[in-house]
Amino acid sequence: MSTVTPNIVKQTIGRSHFKTSKRNDDWLGCWGHHMKSPSFRSILGHQKLNHFPGSFQIGRKDRLWRNLSRMQSRFGKKEFSFFPQSFILPQDAKLLRKAWESSSRQKWIVKPPASARGIGIQVIHKWSQLPKRRPLLVQRYLHKPYLISGSKFDLRIYVYVTSYDPLRIYLFSDGLVRFASCKYSPSMKSLGNKFMHLTNYSVNKKNTEYQANADETACQGHKWALKALWNYLSQKGVNSDAIWEKIKDVVVKTIISSEPYVTSLLKMYVRRPYSCHELFGFDIMLDENLKPWVLEVNISPSLHSNSPLDISIKGQMIRDLLNLAGFVLPSTEDTSSSSSSSSSTTSLPSCPREKCQMAPEQLTAQKLKKAYYLTQKIPDQDFYSSVLDVLTPDDVQILVQMEDEFSRRGQFERIFPSRISSRYLRFFEQPRYFNILTTQWEQKYHGNKLKGVDLLRSWCYKGFHTGTTSESVPLWSLPTSPVTVPKGDVTLGASPKPETGVLGKPPSSKDSEDTSNEPSLSTQVLPVNKSSGKTSRFSASPMSQSTGDSLLAAVSP
Repeated sequence: MSTVTPNIVKQTIGRSHFKTSKRNDDWLGCWGHHMKSPSFRSILGHQKLNHFPGSFQIGRKDRLWRNLSRMQSRFGKKEFSFFPQSFILPQDAKLLRKAWESSSRQKWIVKPPASARGIGIQVIHKWSQLPKRRPLLVQRYLHKPYLISGSKFDLRIYVYVTSYDPLRIYLFSDGLVRFASCKYSPSMKSLGNKFMHLTNYSVNKKNTEYQANADETACQGHKWALKALWNYLSQKGVNSDAIWEKIKDVVVKTIISSEPYVTSLLKMYVRRPYSCHELFGFDIMLDENLKPWVLEVNISPSLHSNSPLDISIKGQMIRDLLNLAGFVLPSTEDTSSSSSSSSSTTSLPSCPREKCQMAPEQLTAQKLKKAYYLTQKIPDQDFYSSVLDVLTPDDVQILVQMEDEFSRRGQFERIFPSRISSRYLRFFEQPRYFNILTTQWEQKYHGNKLKGVDLLRSWCYKGFHTGTTSESVPLWSLPTSPVTVPKGDVTLGASPKPETGVLGKPPSSKDSEDTSNEPSLSTQVLPVNKSSGKTSRFSASPMSQSTGDSLLAAVSP
């Protein structure tokens, strides 16, 4: 905990029988401010912080615009046209002036690049109104918003990222709809009225006309539940499911725009990818055609709960988020090894997902497989599908972690990887092996989760995920013939199809949604290591990025 930890987080943690700690070395999780990237070195391998290094790449308004603009330049406006044209001052002053003069009736919204709660925001239409000599973001104003009862509104969407490599993104099923407290007018004379043009709660609560809403099912007042909005639109004949799908699309693309920066910093400064997770607050507006536009992304979205509506939505969301986070109690060996290496400031220890005891040739085969799938110049779906033909211990660990996490999702929906995620792989600055793996797994087993989970159970029982299996499992090797997609199940090398095992059900929790109908791989009941007798726990680790011309050279010491 920290001085900025929201009360709703403290209360949820307290009900789960965790205790707060003032010491720097005995904590499991912290909910606090974002830190500078080098400070992430101090986080021990068993600890978890609620931020990723570099997430300001979408959390700052100027960086968000730069990154989305870069993606638009690479992939075109057809894929990346969901954010208003923006200019960063003073760098883009000449470009802004040119755009300004080409549309004299255009309204512009001016924002400080790193502010929140509507501070410093104004809507203008004259060049002389533009503040001088300070950094600013100037955006084209969306002057034709979708209106309800004559008022404009925006959506606060809660997005939770549990991992960047492989990328895993979740979207909470509910959120907030925040209305401006004055009816909208396109008149230039109204531009100074913040209660009309801004939807921030911190701004509109100061209006004497502001009406609170205590009922999460009611379409009344100036704040609604997102689910109430969907019901309202459905009654008007609007396909709200189609809007939701479009929102998923813009969220995935926005997160991907930050991926190269965050992944690079994770490898530089973080011991284990387990140690980072982050909640983002996306502010999205619907225009008159119900197209979603990303206005900004908040890396520390407000969790203050001033009404029963806030408590209901944010409380459920935080409860499900903390279940998804999957905090793991460390062993004595883990804490002692982390503490002994914490004094190093020049390099970080290698932290594998599981203490594998593989033979050198097995490790080489793993590296060779990753390099093979990352060095193909023109991969296609058939080629990517073959990644499931022969799985390695690394593969199984990543897939177990993904399915285990999915079973704890509550009211969160995983939107990456999903059955359609293969269409997003081209947007990554460079391919990531584990993104290919998880996307293909989800594409194959999304319609039959139980079948996929049973396969993972059987492999874990055999000790394959730690390299301790007593059975003969052929190594992955370079294909000698064109790739073909198998019609049957995934196998381990050329060994016979493994028998499925059974794991116990995960412990029940009063704070967890009933997922008894979902296949589950709980970290608390994974098979016991045959070699050490310890219960297996999984955590992701950075993949090997081999870019050499020769695959053999890429995996050599």
